[in-house]
Amino acid sequence: MRWPGLGDPTKRRKTIRFLIILLAIGVSVGVTSSIIQGFLGQSDPLKSCINDRDTPYKISATFELYVDKKKASVPANIGFDNVEEDGLFDSVCQRTLYTITDDGTIYAEWEERYAFEIGHFLWVWDFPLKDMDLTKSRILVNGMESELFINSPLVQGQHYKAEFTSKEYEESKDKDFLPPDL
Repeated sequence: MRWPGLGDPTKRRKTIRFLIILLAIGVSVGVTSSIIQGFLGQSDPLKSCINDRDTPYKISATFELYVDKKKASVPANIGFDNVEEDGLFDSVCQRTLYTITDDGTIYAEWEERYAFEIGHFLWVWDFPLKDMDLTKSRILVNGMESELFINSPLVQGQHYKAEFTSKEYEESKDKDFLPPDL
């Protein structure tokens, strides 16, 4: 089969040259984009390590989690990632949002005041939010349901309670279908 533009040797050279130029442009755009995103990500508090930064802005809050009406634990060391260098784990990257113990205390630190949200903490934790039915889930801040849901701002000393319902959860298991006592 003859491919269009490849029968004539001059057209073939032009087509191959065009494809090579197109490939070079595509690779250069991809590399440039990666470099720019990496450079801009250095000042993003949600993607930065704070190990070697001066972080005068510090807040803490408590967090409770319920999934399918059962209390779930908030593990220790959320926000601490191992950084691999030369095939070995050389250092630990401490994120701006983290936990130290499993008591549900969330800590947030940054170089200046930043509008941290409860959703940012769930993102750092890799909480499977996509597996939850968000129409049946809610966030309570100091006992009051927040209209902002996961966009609720983290405020010093506040208590957050997240109640999530998974998409696979069957509410009929929680109900008693026996007739009421007469």
